[in-house]
Amino acid sequence: MSGGRPAGLGDQLLLPDRGPRLAPWLIGVLMFVTVLVGAAGLALANSARLVAAGAEQRWSVQLAGGARTADPLAATVRKVPGVVEATPVPEAEIRSLLAQWLGPDLARSSALPLPALVDVTLAPGVSPAPLRQTLARQAPNARLLSYPEQLGPLLDNLRLLQGIAFALVLLMAGASAAAVMLATRSAYDAHRGTIEVLHGIGATDRQLGALFQRRMTREALIGGTIGAILGLSLILLTLLVTGAFFSIAANGPALRPLDIVVLGLLPIAGAILARLVARGTIKRALRATL
Repeated sequence: MSGGRPAGLGDQLLLPDRGPRLAPWLIGVLMFVTVLVGAAGLALANSARLVAAGAEQRWSVQLAGGARTADPLAATVRKVPGVVEATPVPEAEIRSLLAQWLGPDLARSSALPLPALVDVTLAPGVSPAPLRQTLARQAPNARLLSYPEQLGPLLDNLRLLQGIAFALVLLMAGASAAAVMLATRSAYDAHRGTIEVLHGIGATDRQLGALFQRRMTREALIGGTIGAILGLSLILLTLLVTGAFFSIAANGPALRPLDIVVLGLLPIAGAILARLVARGTIKRALRATL
């Protein structure tokens, strides 16, 4: 069936376009959205990872009795082996934080009891056990809280949003597969007469299916590449204009170079998916009609 023609021309000559080619445009739009949603999911995943890593060795010591006792408490904590840093939280900062919940008037009240707060950073891999023992001896009323415990709700929300983003990526993949299925079936119906003639002169189902597979793979690759380029361009433009958009509190990029590579490979994955869907669709159509 190739007749010595260059590969890739057979489907164009035997299955000429009849009407506008909507499949590449639809796949391009879906790929554009997929890249943006995928970037959001990767950014959230990296944000959760960096926040968790940054908080892993961070602890907070709380002691009732007034914020003015924070300095002596910090001095005690600094003597513990493995403590890299112990910083007392200023009273003004504590009142500023409480103002968000209690209101500015109550937060400034001298009658409001304020605890002593000390932010503690342990060396990587150091156990908090010595710190607990020291506090039990010298400040038995103090509470030792880990940052991961305090940031638990935030990390849970980040992971939930990450899961939603990746679920949307799968939904976009399903929509792309449906678009390829409809486009393949529409092309088959439009060229049914040609298919019957080719089948009658000896073309096999595999050869006929290959025509549609090449066509849909090409259209998915063209549309997906255009959509991915537009999506990545928008992401990079946003990154350049507002660099803080893809950065987080841990001062690390939420999108790494590897993530950009993964997003750039989505059109190839989309083309492979289109080929598989087209193969299954045309096989079912040929079995049903020939």
